[in-house]
Amino acid sequence: MILPVTVFGDPVLRKVTPDIDKDYEGLQELIDNMFETMYNAEGVGLAAPQVGLSIRVFVVDATPMADEEPELKDFKKAFINPHIIEKDGEEVLMEEGCLSIPFIREEVKRKGRIRMKYFDENWVEHDKVFEGFAARVLQHEYDHLDGILFVDYATPLKKRLLKSKLTAITKGKVQPSYRIKLPKI
Repeated sequence: MILPVTVFGDPVLRKVTPDIDKDYEGLQELIDNMFETMYNAEGVGLAAPQVGLSIRVFVVDATPMADEEPELKDFKKAFINPHIIEKDGEEVLMEEGCLSIPFIREEVKRKGRIRMKYFDENWVEHDKVFEGFAARVLQHEYDHLDGILFVDYATPLKKRLLKSKLTAITKGKVQPSYRIKLPKI
């Protein structure tokens, strides 16, 4: 089922999410719905807060980027209770966008390498190192679990320039190609 994407201004996007346990009801269905929602919106990642749930889960599928970065071939995963243990490497500046902030793209500096502990959808625990574009996507989605949005990295001047666009999103004055859920103002 395709879920509406929660957009900028909704408090759920600013909450630090708690870990969940194995008994979380409907988890596999939620993961399947999140993948379907992400594909429908042509995204490469989607975090639970973006579908209105304050839990520590996100999905990614970066395989469309495999032409440019071959290591992303078959990079489709669900991340349950992820925690970044280390960030290192050179900081790389790259433009990012977000399904919860449609039509806005900004350059964000992120570390080129991360180490993350997480469970997959079969509750197998992993402790892995990710680099390059995979590390960027994971850091972006991970930020959602800590209530951080990519526009938070903008300079104070840039934030002032974005304010009217962000307000327009909050008020529903944007029409992306996917269903959105507006904040209750």
